[in-house]
Amino acid sequence: MYQTLLTALDNGIFSITINRPDKLNALNKSVFDELNLALDEVQSNTEIKSVYITGAGEKAFVAGADIGEFGGLDKEAAMAMAKKGQDTFFRIENSSKPVIAAVNGFALGGGCELAMACHFRVAAENARFGQPEVNLGLIPGYGGTQRLTQLIGKGRSIELLITGNMIDAASALQFGLVNYVVPLAELINKTRSLMQLINSKAPIAVGKCIECANLAVSGAGGSGGGGIGVGGFAREVEAFGECFITEDKKEGTAAFLEKRKAQFKGK
Repeated sequence: MYQTLLTALDNGIFSITINRPDKLNALNKSVFDELNLALDEVQSNTEIKSVYITGAGEKAFVAGADIGEFGGLDKEAAMAMAKKGQDTFFRIENSSKPVIAAVNGFALGGGCELAMACHFRVAAENARFGQPEVNLGLIPGYGGTQRLTQLIGKGRSIELLITGNMIDAASALQFGLVNYVVPLAELINKTRSLMQLINSKAPIAVGKCIECANLAVSGAGGSGGGGIGVGGFAREVEAFGECFITEDKKEGTAAFLEKRKAQFKGK
């Protein structure tokens, strides 16, 4: 079905592998087109409960955008390319089904931006992160200036953006860019074990947790005062109420009181 991706569904876990190892899995127009098709599949297929994204081979998650496609672009075409990338990554960020990045090597430029669009990141020990666009006379265009700052703070983010330096997996863990660092051989097993745990939870509640947490970093999450205000806080109250009337809430509370494992159905 795909030319630049490999996909598989196993026990509710959907894997998306960027499959251009000869190009270090660089993002080109075809990859973006197929990522959007894969995201359509994630949304429409009720058997898919969670997703992880990784890269083919052992060298790179995604080593950046395909620079070969930059030639001849004028300002408007460059802006359209950046907008398409941002729109795709917003789909990942706003997915109600969890999306984890399993970073198996270089995550540079657009690859770092793709990883940061995922809900969280598990890194192999050989992973390297960076936004080296300044070396090309450019800046990140797929959300990198925003998400990097959100995740690691303004000072560290600006340093990486304007030096173009890479950081290793240990530094990424220290900075809060990744949640776990594991040996490369254990990367997918660690990722899948986290997803199996998440898949055992109530799907509606999981999706609303993601939605409300996204509001906290979107500029719409502040209360503006001591009590409930606009944006994230108000949405949290509303989402709490929406969860309260689900079958999953009834099952979860019953299972707790009966001292058994809940069997959630996403209803």
